[in-house]
Amino acid sequence: MPITQKAYKDLNFLNSPAARTVRILCEYEEPRERFYRARLRDTIVVFGSARIKSPDDAASDLAAAQAGGDVAAVARAEKSVGLSRYYADTRELARRLTEWSMARPDHHRDLVITTGGGPGIMEAGNRGAADVPGGKSVGLGISLPFEEKVNRWVTPELAFEFHYFFMRKYWFSYLAKAVVVMPGGFGTLDEMCEILTLRQTRRISKPMPMVLYGTEYWDEVIDVEAMIRWGTISEADRGLMHRSDSVDDAFAFLTSHLDSTEKDAGK
Repeated sequence: MPITQKAYKDLNFLNSPAARTVRILCEYEEPRERFYRARLRDTIVVFGSARIKSPDDAASDLAAAQAGGDVAAVARAEKSVGLSRYYADTRELARRLTEWSMARPDHHRDLVITTGGGPGIMEAGNRGAADVPGGKSVGLGISLPFEEKVNRWVTPELAFEFHYFFMRKYWFSYLAKAVVVMPGGFGTLDEMCEILTLRQTRRISKPMPMVLYGTEYWDEVIDVEAMIRWGTISEADRGLMHRSDSVDDAFAFLTSHLDSTEKDAGK
């Protein structure tokens, strides 16, 4: 008698090019089901570099480099120490936003910190949420050969690992009610520009305040004024981003906009 196997149990088939659409659908349906069970509908997304270290780790690396006497290593470590302020600021901002969200009267509609689940700025965001007793956070991880799995500060039942970048970005934007963009590289720019494009073209019509954090970094990396002068974006597009360089300012901007959005929705 021939050996038969149901298609949905055939791992060779499920991992084949022919089943790509099935795998894509899984990365939509499985997170959707978990978010539904967790009653999670609203998030504050934090983007930023995986390479930015905590102040303690950066200081430790600098001390080791100085002890080793390698001039180039010392220069790299000093740069890392300077960048580590963004780790500290991300952690503090995430902590404040989590605490603020959990204290609101409509507690079942918490705005949950969501990151890409990796190290660096992502870790700082999840860690800040975990600093609040009972605080939850989401980690939308991605399978990469050179990056660790989802960081330990992510709430276990809200830890994900995606294969497809576009499905991961779908879940970033679909649930987001606000976005914080810390200094980052190509991945951060990709995520930020996709959301900006969707908002600019009104494919995302819901209010979604965005904070571009770190004026020294972003003023050098993205020249929005030049784009306006050249006519590749409009004057109004400047309003898609709020520049900030302090936790107090970013927190005040986000909470005021989120509060006013909910009041308008309740009218």
